[in-house]
Amino acid sequence: MWRGRLTHARISLARGRGAHATRTLVHEQSDQPQLTPAENKQQRACPSLYRSFFFAFEGIAHLFRSQRNARIELLIAAASCGLAFWLKISATQWAILTLTISAVLILEALNTAIEAAVDLTSPQQHRLAKIAKDVSAAAVLIAAIGSVLVGLLILGPGLLRKIGF
Repeated sequence: MWRGRLTHARISLARGRGAHATRTLVHEQSDQPQLTPAENKQQRACPSLYRSFFFAFEGIAHLFRSQRNARIELLIAAASCGLAFWLKISATQWAILTLTISAVLILEALNTAIEAAVDLTSPQQHRLAKIAKDVSAAAVLIAAIGSVLVGLLILGPGLLRKIGF
């Protein structure tokens, strides 16, 4: 919602060579009284921060509710963390493992977002839509393969020692 004085903005849209169309946007004045900059900052800080976290957690919930692969990746991550805890890996190894798990889940979330955006903008099958979806899925696959290698390098030696090899 726009809050402030009555303003006019002009936007020029290029339509070919040198031809311009102008569109005027008008934002109407709010009925709310003007606040000092400090009051305005305080009023916006908390609610917008809370809303941002709320929407972020909504996105996480949607990711795990709707994406089977995200649930599988989360289960593998939990098993890896349990194994790492049992093996008592170092803090540096924990950092690497955590970043690797985060990278896979972040790329899964981006893949989901890209697929949703492509479905929204291109409901029919299109070659470029397929490329966008395939490449975003490939990014997740590359990260998953990399995470297996990181897991083997970090957890493998300790696990082999624990089982007697």
